[in-house]
Amino acid sequence: RLVYFNGRFVPQLSKTTDTARNMEKKDWETNEEVQKCLRRLTDGFTDELAVPVPLEDPMDEGLPLSSYKNLSKPNHNMREPTSQYAVNFQMGSACFAALNTIKTGAVAYIHHPENMDKGVKTPKPVLLINAISRDGGAMELAEGVSIHPRALVIADENSRLSLVQAMVDLDGDAKYKPKLHNGYTQVFVKENATITHSYLEEVGGVAFGGTEIPKSKLPKGEPTPRKLESLRDELKDTVLETVDAHVVGDRAHYNATMVSIGGSGFIRLVLHVSLLRPYSSTDIKAFLLASGLQNSEMRQNIHHIADTATSRQLQKTLVGGRAKATWRGRIRVEQNAQLTDSDQLSRTTLMSNDCTARAIPSLEIIADNVQCKHGATVSDLSDEELFYMRSRGISEAMAKNMLIRSFANDVSSSVDPSMHDGDRPGIQTRMMERVLRHIPKKSLTVEDDFD
Repeated sequence: RLVYFNGRFVPQLSKTTDTARNMEKKDWETNEEVQKCLRRLTDGFTDELAVPVPLEDPMDEGLPLSSYKNLSKPNHNMREPTSQYAVNFQMGSACFAALNTIKTGAVAYIHHPENMDKGVKTPKPVLLINAISRDGGAMELAEGVSIHPRALVIADENSRLSLVQAMVDLDGDAKYKPKLHNGYTQVFVKENATITHSYLEEVGGVAFGGTEIPKSKLPKGEPTPRKLESLRDELKDTVLETVDAHVVGDRAHYNATMVSIGGSGFIRLVLHVSLLRPYSSTDIKAFLLASGLQNSEMRQNIHHIADTATSRQLQKTLVGGRAKATWRGRIRVEQNAQLTDSDQLSRTTLMSNDCTARAIPSLEIIADNVQCKHGATVSDLSDEELFYMRSRGISEAMAKNMLIRSFANDVSSSVDPSMHDGDRPGIQTRMMERVLRHIPKKSLTVEDDFD
């Protein structure tokens, strides 16, 4: 267990081992692999691939392909990262990763050696906690504060690692200060290794429900939910998180589950996964809740570089109140990545007529022998399903509760079992407590648009 408070390591609350500890000076100075990993940036700003791809570089015959900008050359390569062509396809995370590299005050270092937990079906998870106070640790006279947590995760050959990474609020009476949280997590998975990564974002309090209700329909003289939400301090907070995963070994697997249910004003979670070796795979499941007056976003980029790799991508988004939610999912299959098998699906449910949802799926396929598919839906709660349940004696409120719980369960059930409901409320209960605040009391109708 590694605990960080406002970006600083807390050894008194942590339980370190040789394989999970706060990075020390000697780790950086004596380990070239660590140095190389920590210098990497996203979106092609580090041109050298994490490992060479076992194919010939068209610009240097006879050598393995190791340059990001030369992928699918000469007609479909990404070119220099500052070129307009490259910018159009980037996730916009490189500048924040660079800022984190300069400003970070502590690095969580998790390195599972060869054969560790090999054959263990459910390895004991490593828990990485980033706790944030109301003032973010800012000085008394400061107007705000930035926090830059960093993590480096490496799984060596034939090892298994389960990582739970959680961002949580720390209750206290400190005076509120606006906060910028800019996290950067790097993951490297070697041959025959498996990493299961659960990322839980729960900072920023809880948004007020009912912000979509017109003032004319509320009791006179009382503050409206929309007014209360606009005065909530946490709307001034910004949460940025970049997870950059490189699958660098044959038959290696990276499985990620991302859950964002926090109440910060602006949230952007970015996930990059590069499949660099044959028979590698990734399975991504994500859930995003945006409510009140939030502006939340998830960006996911799966990059198929080696052949015979597999990827699965499932996004669930729930939007209520007057919030805005955006999902950008991109899968790029390079010319060398023949026999790729990729599946992308996004489902968005609207809980009010005043919320905004954007789903932007993208498939860029340059190889000619692949199996790829994608889909995206945006809808409100199904009237047919509600009618079916109510016709069998289930109340409307309970029916909506069941539909929402089922909608989120595909993702919440994939979180590490240690985070599930048990002796104390787990991730499913915490998700539903926040979601239930925003379930509409009545069915959505066209008439509501003209109130």
